[in-house]
Amino acid sequence: MSHNNQQLIDAANKAILEQQTRRHFFRECVTGMGAMAMGSLLGGCNWLGSKDQSGLAAINTNPLMAQAPHFAPKAKSVIYLHMAGAPSQLELFDYKPDLQKLDGQDCPQSLLEGKKFAFIRGVPKMMGPQANFKQRGQSGAWISDHLPHLATVADELAFLKAVQTDQFNHGPAQLLMHTGSARLGRPSMGAWATYGLGSENSNLPGFVVLTSGGKFPDAGKSVWGSGFLPSVYQGVQCRSEGDPVLFIKDPAGMNRDLRKASIDAINEANRQTYEEFKDPETVARIAQYEMAYRMQIAVPDVMNINDEPPSIHDMYGTQPGKSCFANNVLLARKLVEKGVRFVQLFDWGWDSHGTDENLAIDYGFVNKCRSMDKPVTALLLDLKQRGLLDETLVVWGGEFGRTPMQENRDGKKMPFKGRDHHTEAFTIWMAGGGIQKGVSFGETDEIGYSAISGKVDAYDIQATILNQLGFDHEKLVYPFQGRSFRLTDVHGRVINEIVA
Repeated sequence: MSHNNQQLIDAANKAILEQQTRRHFFRECVTGMGAMAMGSLLGGCNWLGSKDQSGLAAINTNPLMAQAPHFAPKAKSVIYLHMAGAPSQLELFDYKPDLQKLDGQDCPQSLLEGKKFAFIRGVPKMMGPQANFKQRGQSGAWISDHLPHLATVADELAFLKAVQTDQFNHGPAQLLMHTGSARLGRPSMGAWATYGLGSENSNLPGFVVLTSGGKFPDAGKSVWGSGFLPSVYQGVQCRSEGDPVLFIKDPAGMNRDLRKASIDAINEANRQTYEEFKDPETVARIAQYEMAYRMQIAVPDVMNINDEPPSIHDMYGTQPGKSCFANNVLLARKLVEKGVRFVQLFDWGWDSHGTDENLAIDYGFVNKCRSMDKPVTALLLDLKQRGLLDETLVVWGGEFGRTPMQENRDGKKMPFKGRDHHTEAFTIWMAGGGIQKGVSFGETDEIGYSAISGKVDAYDIQATILNQLGFDHEKLVYPFQGRSFRLTDVHGRVINEIVA
């Protein structure tokens, strides 16, 4: 062996030894265990795989590949329709004729003492229902005249009439409903579902988010974030106006072949980084680059509603080329039809305080109901006629309810009719995906103030959604910071009373 070769070998050995510092040891140890844990929780996915010709281990860059749930699922996908701002159950589904008798009277002190409200101060006036109700369908469900279209499919719905929460501000309440925690940092329900199931379509994300109403929900993008799960599981926000995903088009001078070559070069650097540090987030980054490349072809096609027949546009009330809730609802059907696991719609503008006309319970709220009623009904009918409703779980609701009393601030009546945030009782409904048809579970008192039977909370709803997807919510876990986390934390039960 020549002197020069020996010097090269010595230098290489020295470099290897220099990497084995105390800091490097702990970094390697932590990320290595994280990679092993992540692999085992993704259905035994082998992150290192078999060795290629260079002797380096190949990396599995498809963390979104389809996975088997714990047991046979009743639903393959979920469409969650969140009315951000919290619609009033007292004007939609929770019929309380006794409340009408109290209209205009001072609120009893028993409803105020020891209670926390977002804005009510002093003694507000009681306010009767600002809608007319009828019993609908064979089930006899009470649905107001604000939702004439939804009333025609009452027998498809399962109502939860006694939902409760402990959060009376929008952001924390939305986080609790969708991440299982009122604080930032936890993965969203859609991220958990995609982490557990993967995606049926390798060209589309497993979790897609659509927003309408002109603003994001108060909790921001955290309600569809991945938290401590790898970022590949976070929701991908799409749009019904303009490019469906920002920057999805190649820039000027960049053709398809050059785009592929650039992504290959980036991912080769990422692969080398993974070989050195074994950080599972690097694998997620590789997967995201490859998904983005495939999405450039698949997403514009599936997000195009222009080719839908006139009968479908009339059914949903869509407005091609514009951004609106109806367009998003139609897109939700198209997405689950293409194998997307979880589609989350957020429609902003349901916060009916009565501070102005648009937030008045007898004006702006009525307009929001009109914009929601027809497309949501169309979604249920369209899924049913395509044979998809039985395998698609549709969930509708807000983050909390509204008070039986009229809102006042600083003891002063609002200029328009409105209701404050209410945590003790509100309504959410589900349909399809193995849920019973035409049932109602839970009951509130004679004025809709408190739940008196069938009480459920966000954790129970989350446990039920995961159950319909084939998961035991207590066993779908992810190790983080020394403990195993789950969506429902240490709470939750499946609401078997509405499960078929």
